Amino acid sequence: MKITFYGAVQGVTGSNHYVETKGTKFLVDCGMFQGGSAERKMNFEPLPYNPAEIDFVILTHAHIDHSGRIPLLFKQGFNGSILCTKPTADLCSIMLPDSAHIQEMDVEYKNRKRKRSGEAMLEPLYNSTDAAKSLEYFRGVQYDQIIKVNDEISIRFRDAGHILGSASVEVWCREDDQTTKVVFSGDIGKFDTPIIRDPELIEGADFLVMESTYGNKRHQITKNREEIMFNIIEETLNRGGTVIIPSFSVGRTQEMIYGFNKQIDLRNRFKAIRNVPVYVDSPLASSATDIFKKNTEVFDDEAKNYIFSGDNPLDFDNLIFTRTVDESKAINLYEGPKIIISSSGMCDAGRIKHHLKHNLWKSDTTVLFVGYQAPGTLGRRILDGASQVRIFGDTVDVRARIEMIDGFSGHGDMDDLDFYLSGFKKIPRKIFLVHGEESQLNGFARRIEENLKCDVIIPSYGQQFLVTCDKCIERTPEPLRILHEHKFNKLALLNVIKNVMEEAEDIKTLISHEHINGFTDEKIDEISRNYEEISRNFRNIEKLLENTDGE
Repeated sequence: MKITFYGAVQGVTGSNHYVETKGTKFLVDCGMFQGGSAERKMNFEPLPYNPAEIDFVILTHAHIDHSGRIPLLFKQGFNGSILCTKPTADLCSIMLPDSAHIQEMDVEYKNRKRKRSGEAMLEPLYNSTDAAKSLEYFRGVQYDQIIKVNDEISIRFRDAGHILGSASVEVWCREDDQTTKVVFSGDIGKFDTPIIRDPELIEGADFLVMESTYGNKRHQITKNREEIMFNIIEETLNRGGTVIIPSFSVGRTQEMIYGFNKQIDLRNRFKAIRNVPVYVDSPLASSATDIFKKNTEVFDDEAKNYIFSGDNPLDFDNLIFTRTVDESKAINLYEGPKIIISSSGMCDAGRIKHHLKHNLWKSDTTVLFVGYQAPGTLGRRILDGASQVRIFGDTVDVRARIEMIDGFSGHGDMDDLDFYLSGFKKIPRKIFLVHGEESQLNGFARRIEENLKCDVIIPSYGQQFLVTCDKCIERTPEPLRILHEHKFNKLALLNVIKNVMEEAEDIKTLISHEHINGFTDEKIDEISRNYEEISRNFRNIEKLLENTDGE
């Protein structure tokens, strides 16, 4: 069996692992690259394999960074099955069309500008028709059943506790009278997460491909996180303000609804939340919540007990789902205290940007982050303390109270990942660490090597390994290695340039006549000296660019 790593390597997006045996070719995940412009450009790079030759895809869960390029596979000739759990298939039935719609709208917006300037028109990565076609090939299966895919490959999905339907996947490969077992962990959730069952422990494998999003970090707040959150919400509502919660449509939003329902049932605390509208302003989140309600058989015991008692854990009297644009606009016309849960979770797209534009400048507003904010995103800039941000071309002052409750992450932290590994009675020969930034990968790798006495590999993009039950040999073709290293260096440069441009825009918003009037001569001199140094560096970069001759 050969495994080639084409995504979520030394980063947390674009999960994609290509597996070849003597008679079979398949993928584990085919996710979209998300984040800054450099990462997003990677989605438009040619696929590093022929989609028409792929026999099937194993999908660990529905998040777009794991599923988002599946329609592209079909667009380019793939016609095999997508093997996943039933809840994952259900969630993809709304998430992939939504992804296609976003891309179509994004390209339409860009093409209006390009048409005016005489530039060539762009095409979306895939469209709604491609997404709809791909959904016909999803095959939803049950957890814990061994499925014989063909004479070489058998698989089993185990609950990963990350989102509804998420799975670790055990893969058995029979070649040359030997069976090799590889486990792909998928994204591992936290233990004791609301609604979702705990991650299942797996007893053994020859090799493990392991996520490491928080491989070297503990969540800052795990205990009493809901009490901390509702204290903040109650304080805001009592002063007549608005609470805005940027939230991912699938998983985090449902966890928020569940938490509100529990507090309302308690009745003796946080009474303000029972008397204000709680808006879920995201069509995708509304549809995802409906799918959660249809898959209660995979809920944890606490959520099932709510259902058995006659209570719907994902609904309460003052919860309002808004789907249309007019309904969304009406939220900001309501002048009383309110709670708005809206996507996207990192504030880079969707209706959340409209709510921030209407409310960030108000001192009685609280923006409550309950999930990771990637560098370069609007959410990260707000969280890092920007005094002004640009939203839809306008400069908006940030006067709102900004809070972060870290413990709501859908990813397990270092203690959860260590506990997951503790389930392996048969220690893998090698563990490949993926889906993690450098700061998490290296510390996690050292800890695994110390605790499990197991070799750890942190693969790079395009790196290939031949694995059998008794050996692991790197087989990356040299031209492929050079090609992909060169590609990633170019993308890294694009990202650096983008970050510099964003920082310059932030400085531009700060340099106003009002600010300058308050500067001392010493401060003006210091700023001028820094600018002269930056200007010299820019001139040096210009000379380098002039001398590249299209290299």
